[in-house]
Amino acid sequence: MLSITVNVDDDLKERMEKHPEINWSEVTRQAIQEKVETLEVMDELTSESELTESDVQEIADKINESGRKRVDEESA
Repeated sequence: MLSITVNVDDDLKERMEKHPEINWSEVTRQAIQEKVETLEVMDELTSESELTESDVQEIADKINESGRKRVDEESA
């Protein structure tokens, strides 16, 4: 199995050290595996898409704006 190095800041390291019972290597491995699996699903879903990056950004902007409006309305 390949080893990698992960950099964390001092504060996070101190917080991690408060939980020596946790196998942080395994937590990291699982997080990487979940992210890769999510990306693979996204790649599969979009493999035949004809949308350009610009199209995707435009859609994302519209979704974000709609979400902001909804939050503003709910908090008013």
